[in-house]
Amino acid sequence: MFTAEPNTYIELLKKFPPRPIKSEKELLAVQEVIDSLLDSREMTSDKQDYLNVLGMLVHEYEAKYVQIPDLSGVELLKALVDEFGLKQKDLVPVFKTESIVSAIFNGQRKFTVEHIEKLADFFNVSPSTFFSRSS
Repeated sequence: MFTAEPNTYIELLKKFPPRPIKSEKELLAVQEVIDSLLDSREMTSDKQDYLNVLGMLVHEYEAKYVQIPDLSGVELLKALVDEFGLKQKDLVPVFKTESIVSAIFNGQRKFTVEHIEKLADFFNVSPSTFFSRSS
């Protein structure tokens, strides 16, 4: 467990030497170190550099082993609603009525430009995330 707060880059390296991540268990160990550093009282440039190295290792592992579904449109909206613990009625400010929300969710209606702009503001994401990615 990573408990002490070393101050220099070399001390950080000695405490938890960075290595390529090859398993979920190793990923969790690295994430614990990252969380510990982010929770520390002071963010020094050495800690920031070390966090950057650990972040690159996590990114490399996730790019290789973690499948992130390519969601867009209604699929993305449903995932966001689920992630935020919302109900369809919570989207009435975006779509104006519950019947429009229901029609969107059931595939009976498409997003309008206004819907996409309001959804982007509501979820604080880029409007482009709601467009389908067709090849």
